[in-house]
Amino acid sequence: MATSSSEQRTKDVPVKAEDEAANAKSKKSKPVNPDIVIPTKKAALSKAERRALQEKQRAEKAVRQSSGGAAPPTTKSSAPVVEVVHENAVHKDVLTSSTSVLGSDAKSGNKLPAESDPTDRSNTVQLFGHLPPYNNIVRSCSVSLETQVAGVTMHPHVLRLAIQYRDGVIRGANKRCKAMMRTFQVVIQEYEKTPEKLLSQDLDALLKNAFTFLTKHSRPHSTSMGNAFTFLKIAIANLARDTSVEDAKVILCDQIDAYIRERITFADEAISNYAVTKIQDGDVILIYAKSEVVHAILKKAFLLKRKFRVIVVDSRPLCEGRETLSELLEVGIQCTYILLNTVSYVMKEVTKVFLGAAALMSDGSVQSRVGTYGVAILAQSCNVPVLVCCETYKISNRVQLESITGNELGNPDVGVASTAANVQLLRHWRTTPNLKLLNIMYDLTPSEFVSGIVTEMGILPPTSVAVILREMNPQDNNYNY
Repeated sequence: MATSSSEQRTKDVPVKAEDEAANAKSKKSKPVNPDIVIPTKKAALSKAERRALQEKQRAEKAVRQSSGGAAPPTTKSSAPVVEVVHENAVHKDVLTSSTSVLGSDAKSGNKLPAESDPTDRSNTVQLFGHLPPYNNIVRSCSVSLETQVAGVTMHPHVLRLAIQYRDGVIRGANKRCKAMMRTFQVVIQEYEKTPEKLLSQDLDALLKNAFTFLTKHSRPHSTSMGNAFTFLKIAIANLARDTSVEDAKVILCDQIDAYIRERITFADEAISNYAVTKIQDGDVILIYAKSEVVHAILKKAFLLKRKFRVIVVDSRPLCEGRETLSELLEVGIQCTYILLNTVSYVMKEVTKVFLGAAALMSDGSVQSRVGTYGVAILAQSCNVPVLVCCETYKISNRVQLESITGNELGNPDVGVASTAANVQLLRHWRTTPNLKLLNIMYDLTPSEFVSGIVTEMGILPPTSVAVILREMNPQDNNYNY
């Protein structure tokens, strides 16, 4: 039996080998379809060849823009695209006030040059090439009462807010934060729960998508917006599992009202009470750009019959100081209006400097409108005290040493709008060789140039910012050694 089985195995081996050979021969002899064209494999491009190809594409694009030709069809990218779904005639008034001023300056009436593709970074200053470019994705032609971004339906109020952020209709840390919270309040009030999903998870995902849309399609969020959104997420997470949808809406809307009232409105009143004690008769106070809390301080001092004069320092391209000047003159305060390049001539007569802030870093440095750093340096050189007025909800736990790592790029075309004949070159800056425009929104003032920080907790030295941050977040003080 053993012999017969071994013989059988030896007979099977040649049979299998013959079958495999026959199959291989049949595959080789299979006729090839002449209609099928197999493309040849392209050789990999070198770095220099890729660079030359990119330069050629940029040149072709510049020629199309200068000749006014139609843009080529856009290719599919990984970034989410705003897709217009439909329009609802019932809410046509929702977006009436959000008409985009793209291509024109709404205040000056001067026409701006056409804006370029936001993904084109050929004209970006390399030092700030790591920052997100000025976002031009939300356009006036994309205005719809209901949109979808990456498959998620956006509320019309969120779209309107994104356009207002991008076009500068809403500017300033407090205004942006309050507008965001009020918009989320409307989203919560009109929220409808998705079946088979937890209320807290479903609502958190809805608001997170809206917050991401505002950040990616209009402007990067400020520190105040980030802190407020973190508060809202915690409030949603603390909802009981058995809370009904209607009760949750009431609770969250009440908490949003309380946050705006306590952290912004009451905080500004407390800051005004502390800072007004530093204004004496005969003072010459210098302020820069625009700050709501600084305006409240000066108005309160004027109502208390303090005799002082204000020097309003302004700078292009935003010229926010003009709005501040108009508000102070309306109250009746004596003012002087100058530009940033003439501060050195008036600093010797200044007795105090009051500045606003967009954010306070944990090391005491101040992030504010670009130009603040220069005002603070000049004030210190003339031994003039610098008081920064800022609410505690703007404190960030980050440490930043300079203005390059974390900043924001504004619209470079804002500074081009002018009727002067000598700036015609700037109107074609995108197609002009060796010319780049830069519009930085913020700068960072180190703590050594700040005399004191006025918060709702009192007037504190910059070194106490970390203490305030620790008191505001007691849950982070439990260390495990």
